[in-house]
Amino acid sequence: MFTLAHLSDPHLPMPQASPVQLLNKRATGYYNWWRHRVHLHVPEALAGIVADIKAQKPDHIALTGDLVNVALPQEFRRAAGWLAAFDTPDRITVIPGNHDAYVPIPWAESMGLWGAYIASDGEPPAASFDVFPTVRRRDGIALIGLSTGVPKPPLLATGDLGETQIARAERLLAETGREGLCRIVLIHHPPLTDQSRWKHLTDADAFQAVIRRVGCEAILHGHNHRSEIARIAGPKGAVPVLGVSSASAARGSKYGRARYHLLRIEREGQSWRLQMQIRALTADDRGCEPDGDLVFHSSDTADMVA
Repeated sequence: MFTLAHLSDPHLPMPQASPVQLLNKRATGYYNWWRHRVHLHVPEALAGIVADIKAQKPDHIALTGDLVNVALPQEFRRAAGWLAAFDTPDRITVIPGNHDAYVPIPWAESMGLWGAYIASDGEPPAASFDVFPTVRRRDGIALIGLSTGVPKPPLLATGDLGETQIARAERLLAETGREGLCRIVLIHHPPLTDQSRWKHLTDADAFQAVIRRVGCEAILHGHNHRSEIARIAGPKGAVPVLGVSSASAARGSKYGRARYHLLRIEREGQSWRLQMQIRALTADDRGCEPDGDLVFHSSDTADMVA
């Protein structure tokens, strides 16, 4: 059995910015943070989530984006230190979210600081967005990382995959499928067509067409800050699309208490069994407790078991 912890949208605390750093889209996001979001995303909640993940000792950790808020260079440096304290690059796979690409910023000053957490197996630290899709093979599991983070105008939080990345993803999904691996896609924006026009994945239709052709076993995303379940069509039936809450959500926030998902994956004959436990922050913020379990049998529908 392979155990995978999935967390997303930690939105680490915002450092102070200089006036010149706010002469762009950052200005609205910076104001919004100090006016509203600072009360929604709190470090105490995130610390409890991280402590529980460490206590559970999963085989691997998937982090589906939005480590930062308005893409300040000092945010990326703080996030690099936070990742190093969390675990090593071979144990955590990171993909970008829209806030990680909030404005254009040199790679070396931003996500390049996390490059070792992004890169595919056997590759040097990621040097640009051109590395996507990435793949990490772990004990019969293929973790396939996609990037939807693209700088957008103010008030937009949409994401794009782009034709090149979609074509590469299809080839990689087909290849890992032929290897008999359990293919887990990591993506920040939910690849669904019923999302808000201000926050949606612009090429969700094209991505869904790929899944219909070559399939995968599950898709994990963040972005909406809520634990949620959807399904899209695959070649052998429905593919689960599993969204996770913000890992730093304050208990009294509109998102409810912080959560992460713990997936236990094992081969079941010629297919795969995925058990997903939702783990929610406890009242003392020091750890988590079970908050529901779901079981998926490859492309079959899910059953609530607890």
